[in-house]
Amino acid sequence: MLAKRLIACLDVRDGAVVKGINFEGLRTAGDPAELSARYNEEGIDELTVLDVTATLEGRRALLDTIRQVSQRIFIPLAVGGGIRSMDDARAVIDAGADKVSINSAALADPSLITALARIYGSQAVIVAIDAKRAADGFEVFARSGTTRVAPGAVAWAKEAADRGAGEILLTSIDRDGTRAGFDCELTAAVSTAVPIPVIASGGAGTPDHFVDVFSAGCADAALAASIFHFSEHAVRDLKLFLAERGVPMRLDW
Repeated sequence: MLAKRLIACLDVRDGAVVKGINFEGLRTAGDPAELSARYNEEGIDELTVLDVTATLEGRRALLDTIRQVSQRIFIPLAVGGGIRSMDDARAVIDAGADKVSINSAALADPSLITALARIYGSQAVIVAIDAKRAADGFEVFARSGTTRVAPGAVAWAKEAADRGAGEILLTSIDRDGTRAGFDCELTAAVSTAVPIPVIASGGAGTPDHFVDVFSAGCADAALAASIFHFSEHAVRDLKLFLAERGVPMRLDW
């Protein structure tokens, strides 16, 4: 069985790491490069940097921040936010990213997924899906959770996989920053519908929440921010906790 992955997420605005609740009320959580170096040392499996206002402001992700982060780590680095074209993707990869995460741009032009996969390989292409619960399933939102779009989360994940995405980064807007636990129903619905790895995001608050999303949620990886940023749960302790409960983890420190 493949090991499950823990991914630390750095939501960046104006060069600083921030965190909010339900995509709102952002507060500063530290310096991206310093936090990245800490996570690298603690044994996190991967790191994701999301420029949370790049799309809304119509600009590229902050390349200086990406360079500074990439120089401090020896683990895979994914970057999202403001990647709207092949040129934008090339810029962040040249700055040190191993993977690109696209959201609004993929919804606007799904062919971008295929184009990126052909150039960089599917393993380097993540399609991020921000979803909210609705009466008939899960709705997809773009532009940092501000614009509702069609199709539903499961249908869009299937199309993204068909078009060449290597992973789905699935964020529950309802759970984001609440620490109430991952939305395992949403995660399982997407995970069982696509043949590619699904990264669960939104709601991590306790070690048991990770057990839940890896089992009931069928996630291949779990992404979190607050519980790591504010040193509430050490990465190594969390990995040992999960391993003791039968979740396959990389324990290579």
